[in-house]
Amino acid sequence: MAEGDTILRAKRRLADALAGQAVAVSAPNPRGRAAGIERLDGRTLAGVDAHGKHLPFDFGDLVLHSHLGMSGGWHVYERGARWHRPRSSAWAVLGGERADAVQFGGPTLRVLRASRVAIDPQLARLGPDILAEDLDLDRILARFRAAGQSRTLGDALLDQHLTAGIGNIFKSEACWAARIDPWHKLVEVSDDDLRAVLQAAREQMLAAVELGDRHRFHVYKHRGPCSRCRGTVRHRGQGDANRTTWWCGRCQV
Repeated sequence: MAEGDTILRAKRRLADALAGQAVAVSAPNPRGRAAGIERLDGRTLAGVDAHGKHLPFDFGDLVLHSHLGMSGGWHVYERGARWHRPRSSAWAVLGGERADAVQFGGPTLRVLRASRVAIDPQLARLGPDILAEDLDLDRILARFRAAGQSRTLGDALLDQHLTAGIGNIFKSEACWAARIDPWHKLVEVSDDDLRAVLQAAREQMLAAVELGDRHRFHVYKHRGPCSRCRGTVRHRGQGDANRTTWWCGRCQV
């Protein structure tokens, strides 16, 4: 699933390609037509935002909301360039002056009235974005402390109502960087340690925004010994969703 770093990179690409332009909008795939995105045709895209794993496109009194899930993706092509996937599989095409932005797949593509965003069930309940420029870690810490303290740390880090943007990769990577066992219950994790995990997630994700595919993962899907202590890297499903967590059994305590 696309995590906050991927979404922030996508926001930058999309904004650079289309913001401030009147956009030609089409939906080659029936999924896009069902979402009613053709209502946006000819409107000016004022800007693109990123909040956790969500991309809201600002078209004035209307907002295009995209969530990519496990399989979706936004591609940006120079006008006339060959696409990497068939046109018929494109849910949305946003055509600008020099480039086309194309969404393929994903669980969410819909048009909302801008006046409804603040009360929308999917968007209004999101926690603070872990990559926000004005991030307040104390605010996020308070949300974790107000949650059920019997939850394990790794499971809580995936809760987008507590903080938005962390997914399975950086859940594992942040706990490894902070040397904290993701299987500890929240009640067993001190405020200092919880803050260290959240800060590590933010720093690693911001680095991944800049490095992209060149970002190095230390524990996620790591098949050899721990690169820090040579201990055994373990993995198993965690939480109700059984999302796989990766951690070192020696140096994460």
